[in-house]
Amino acid sequence: MSILDSVVIGAGQAGLSASFHLTRLGISHVVLDSDSEPGGAWRHRWNALTMRDVHGVAELPGESPPARDGQRANTAVPAYFAAYERAHDLPVVRPVRVDRVVDDDGILVVHAGERQWRTRTLVNATGTWTHPFLPHYPGMETFLGEQLHTVDYPGPEHFAGKRVLVVGGGASAVQFLGALAPLTDTLWVTRREPVWRSDDFTPEAGAAAVALVEQRVAHGLPPQSVVSVTGLMLRPQEREAERLGAYAARRSMFARIEPDGVRWADGAFERVDVILWATGFRPAIAHLAPLHLRSAAGGIQLDREGRGTTAVLDPRIQLVGYGPSASTIGANRAGRSAAKGVQRALARESLRTS
Repeated sequence: MSILDSVVIGAGQAGLSASFHLTRLGISHVVLDSDSEPGGAWRHRWNALTMRDVHGVAELPGESPPARDGQRANTAVPAYFAAYERAHDLPVVRPVRVDRVVDDDGILVVHAGERQWRTRTLVNATGTWTHPFLPHYPGMETFLGEQLHTVDYPGPEHFAGKRVLVVGGGASAVQFLGALAPLTDTLWVTRREPVWRSDDFTPEAGAAAVALVEQRVAHGLPPQSVVSVTGLMLRPQEREAERLGAYAARRSMFARIEPDGVRWADGAFERVDVILWATGFRPAIAHLAPLHLRSAAGGIQLDREGRGTTAVLDPRIQLVGYGPSASTIGANRAGRSAAKGVQRALARESLRTS
């Protein structure tokens, strides 16, 4: 079996960016994508989410960004990604669901069922969408209503006439309340008091937020999302929910779940029909476990004080869409950085074997 210079796992924004830059550097590689069609996580977003609603999708390298209009995001972005793959003749193979990556005497072997690829380096671009985080609360298995995570969100019409409990203190929870409060009865609970931004989100503020995430990655801690440290802001489409009191009525977390609702430690009870867990995601990196990349602190430490993409414990491995690069703008920059990291790793190997 031939040995590739690199394998990219994942064909979302970060993976496509990495492939573009690897191609420009003349580095032989393939991109393995678990989905049957282009689009990454965007293919699985709810129908009601339009390009006007999203925070913005940065342009892929060498292209213009997709239009901020009324198109459904789950069709517009996949079409944008598909056109990009064709225009730049990127070597995407799908559907391929990677099970594990192992080291075989200095060569990385990527396993996907009965198939495998051997490579000198690896760019991991699997993001977080396939690894939703669902906390456990006593009694949750007894609940007779619906329990949905962000990844399962079917759109606001599904909840009409139902009493919906939204759990989580991030941007997704704020957006769900904005869509649902004008249609039906909502409750909001969070573990911590939400932090609202009253100032404009300037480039300087964004850079400061990214720096906080970089610090965690630099020390090998599990990364937090960039959004988690930027604070919350209301968009125009959420002002009606604000007028209805959906955000002001926030409550602290309940103690347990019962068949028809939730109960707090002080005995207070609220009946609900649906629990919508807007509790975020974790990096989808279980397939990298055989490489032992995690630090004692639980995360994967990256080079350049957390600003780079190279795994400190194994410079053959690049991580994009991880930590500070888990945004469309960050993913583009990380793709370029990862391609250069691959180039450096290959150069080191060439010197070692010459």
